[in-house]
Amino acid sequence: MEQTVVETKYGRLRGGTNEGVFYWKGIPYAKAPVGERRFLPPEPPDAWDGVREATSFGPVVMQPSDSMFSQLLGRMNEPMSEDGLYLNIWSPAADGKKRPVLFWIHGGAFLFGSGSFPWYDGTAFAKHGDVVVVTINYRMSVFGFLYLGDAFGETYAQAGNLGILDQVAALRWVKENIEAFGGDPDNITIFGESAGAASVGVLLSLPEASGLFRRAILQSGSGSLLLRSPETAMALTERILERAGIRPGDRDRLLSIPAAELLQAAMSLGPGITYGPVVDGHVLRRHPIEALHDGAASDIPILIGVTKDEYNLFSLTDPSLTRLEEKELLDRMNREVGPIPEEAIRYYAETADRSAPAWQTWLRIMTYLVFVDGMLRTADAQAAQGANVYMYRFDYETPAFGGQLKACHTLELPFVFHNLHQPGVENFVGNRPEREAIASEMHGAWLSFARTGNPNGAHLPEKWPVYTKEHKPVFVFSAASHVEDDLFGREREAWQGRL
Repeated sequence: MEQTVVETKYGRLRGGTNEGVFYWKGIPYAKAPVGERRFLPPEPPDAWDGVREATSFGPVVMQPSDSMFSQLLGRMNEPMSEDGLYLNIWSPAADGKKRPVLFWIHGGAFLFGSGSFPWYDGTAFAKHGDVVVVTINYRMSVFGFLYLGDAFGETYAQAGNLGILDQVAALRWVKENIEAFGGDPDNITIFGESAGAASVGVLLSLPEASGLFRRAILQSGSGSLLLRSPETAMALTERILERAGIRPGDRDRLLSIPAAELLQAAMSLGPGITYGPVVDGHVLRRHPIEALHDGAASDIPILIGVTKDEYNLFSLTDPSLTRLEEKELLDRMNREVGPIPEEAIRYYAETADRSAPAWQTWLRIMTYLVFVDGMLRTADAQAAQGANVYMYRFDYETPAFGGQLKACHTLELPFVFHNLHQPGVENFVGNRPEREAIASEMHGAWLSFARTGNPNGAHLPEKWPVYTKEHKPVFVFSAASHVEDDLFGREREAWQGRL
């Protein structure tokens, strides 16, 4: 049998090759969640006869077509459909060799994105590192995280976390089938960014995902990111159902409303609507980081980090931020995030760039509250259990958009995947000469971690130590990458009065 044709549990697949790497795209890992299966947990896919062509990506799941993601990073080429539960695989060869597996969960605020986005192409990983790469789609927005249990009964009790259950189903498919593609089912590393990292944080805590992966990487996110209470989730559900003309308990309308119409009803509520996992007592029984403190993933090494200026990205979507004077800024902070401890105000004043406008203080505060705090709590929880933890910060600053973004959210993605050549990347990250070296360092560290649980090797300029309760080193990726001890220590102390 030619190497592009593989035998899975469900049937044979024919893929293709590129740059000496084999790929299989648009593989269904679950039945289409349509009709009677809308808002229900994923089911294993149907088997097929003959050889299924797997050289093109499947549809992307339902999502807003005009988003910041598409404007900044480029539009996706695949059609949009409610039938979108597909995965993609890149491998050096389908030869029975058991290679480490990297399982990617994309970000996008649980609203947009797909595993077929060009920046997530797994060719470089497979080519440089002799690993197998998997990327997935999963249900998002109303289709993946609409909390329905209170309005539609026990049948839909898991609807608020369907996107997470899709990820578990995809992991289970990989566990059962990846050996046919040259991968090791017992050496799977899950990794994700933003909402993808939030997903990784949830999967670490989830009994249903236990045993499906061996290591985890969280880029700019944690189990606390976009996490919702049942009360918050239900309040949003009520507004969406009203806009969509669906009465509580009207199952016929819930299942028959066209997908595009339901999505439009949700989007008509305007910006600021957030989706994400719900602590629903069914799928997610407790806060993920609390579960880590109790040893839910005590045997899982993690690599976790943030970009230096995460929140700067969002100054593009809310330009009003850049017009705030100092008093207006303080009023907005108190209104939107609550009282800021005096010690924190002092910390940001003492460490501010004197030439920077006052509104950048808001961005620094939000970077800490939204991204850094969850990272630190996740790392502390795992370190307390004795798991190996490696922490990083990405400091490369993009010259794009007049330098306003600095080392912003999502900027590290093409570095990790070593995809600096992909369409649209240079428009976002710029073309500073140091970018190639940083990409080689990050790419090599991620590969090493996937192989052994340790990111160190000749690709790094100095040793990356383990983060522990006593010692808190952080590897800084920059033009002169290096290790700093307790890089977030002062900032963390400044917030102790509140968090």
